[in-house]
Amino acid sequence: MKKIRPFQVNLQVDFIKQGKSYIAYSPALDLSTSGKTQKEAQKRFEEAVDIFFEEVAENDCLEKVLTDLGWKKLKTKWNPPQVIKQESLDFKVPVPA
Repeated sequence: MKKIRPFQVNLQVDFIKQGKSYIAYSPALDLSTSGKTQKEAQKRFEEAVDIFFEEVAENDCLEKVLTDLGWKKLKTKWNPPQVIKQESLDFKVPVPA
């Protein structure tokens, strides 16, 4: 296994209220988790990020996984894809009568 150096990255994390739960989701990692409060969802998300990077490091596939997720490596720094706009759009969708 390659030696992995810790690195700092700034991730966009969306928090969504769904019923009585809060969802934390990051499109940059396509990773989500939930909690009973936003704070709990955030704590669980931080734990999930740690587990995610531990797993890809253990399996020696960090570069492949991040590249597949759209990350770019500039010199020695990994940069996640950036959301440039987020908006709500209306759609008319067919449903059975």
